[in-house]
Amino acid sequence: MTEKSASIHWESQGKKGRGQISTETDALKAYPYGFGSRFEDDRKGTNPEELLGAAHAACFTMAFSFACDKAGFATEEMDTQASVRLVPQGEGFLIDRIMLTLKAKVPGIDEARFQQIARASKRDCPLSKALASVPAIELTATLLK
Repeated sequence: MTEKSASIHWESQGKKGRGQISTETDALKAYPYGFGSRFEDDRKGTNPEELLGAAHAACFTMAFSFACDKAGFATEEMDTQASVRLVPQGEGFLIDRIMLTLKAKVPGIDEARFQQIARASKRDCPLSKALASVPAIELTATLLK
């Protein structure tokens, strides 16, 4: 069993407030976030959606690599992007779609097996399972030669 943690420090109220995100490993240490980095074009901070996307892409990519290993294929190189869409819903917001885009070099695998492993990895990665309430988690997987 493993358990990881992150913490938030927030000051002030609402749109004027500023937060800092820190992770147990110090990968993020007092990293800024706030209204501007979440809803506007402030590039000086992060936001929950891009962190969620990064976590989901990382989890899926590892799951795909492990599944390829189990099937007898060694992954050589992979790039995964996750786009997380936040839309207004009533008085609040909803994440209504996560789009995973994988580009991978996997020598010796055919397209059909590649797609099968990619779909299963999307379904089975722990973050996909945790995000099961998201109406659409989509995947585009491209096998590179």
